[in-house]
Amino acid sequence: MTELNYLGQPVGAEVVNWSPRAWPVAKPIEGRWCWLEPLDPVRHGAQLFESYRADRSGRLWTYLPYGPFEDFSSYEAWLVEVAHRSDPMFFAIIDGARRAVGVASYQRIDPQAGTIEVGHLNFSPALQGSTAATEAMIMMMRVVFDELGYRRYEWKCDALNDASRRAAERLGFTYEGTFRQATVVKGRNRDTAWYSIIDAEWPRLSKIFSQWLRPGNFDADGRQRESLAQLIALRGH
Repeated sequence: MTELNYLGQPVGAEVVNWSPRAWPVAKPIEGRWCWLEPLDPVRHGAQLFESYRADRSGRLWTYLPYGPFEDFSSYEAWLVEVAHRSDPMFFAIIDGARRAVGVASYQRIDPQAGTIEVGHLNFSPALQGSTAATEAMIMMMRVVFDELGYRRYEWKCDALNDASRRAAERLGFTYEGTFRQATVVKGRNRDTAWYSIIDAEWPRLSKIFSQWLRPGNFDADGRQRESLAQLIALRGH
């Protein structure tokens, strides 16, 4: 039922006992299939560059505002420029072979409103479509909701980036709309698709993620028995 103020106007629901949340900490996050480490150009740079070189066509960089990088020195210079920042706060994704195979970040961090966006996702061919890639995203969500108590987690992407949109939906994000002519990237128009998960949805999704990540859901070769999309569909969205 919609609440009314003393003037009879509809107003949003009261947020009881709300206070600004803490800023996320750049610290390692450990999982079963991968772990995240604060991005370090010295420790991760060469491995990341080599991982991305497996993408011969350069398609990894199409929807990012930077790259592709012609050589390691130019990529390293970019890493040095961004690695020290607190927003965006970059992490390297480390696989089971202890290789840095991708990056992700927290960005547009707003402790006052309790919102964080995940962004700068760049998964090498070795990481794409893997259990480790999904676990990395789940671990970042758990920090946001379980540790920090934020209210809203956002995913935004180029509206033409079908792979990113499918990934958001598979992870349980809700599509909220498209901002037309939101920005200009590499000299081209970008319409931005917005997705989110809010704190009221998190308990259900958290249980689904735990069910999907349970050891019994994977065979000896690491292949999933029940897909995440199936589990989310079974429990409703």
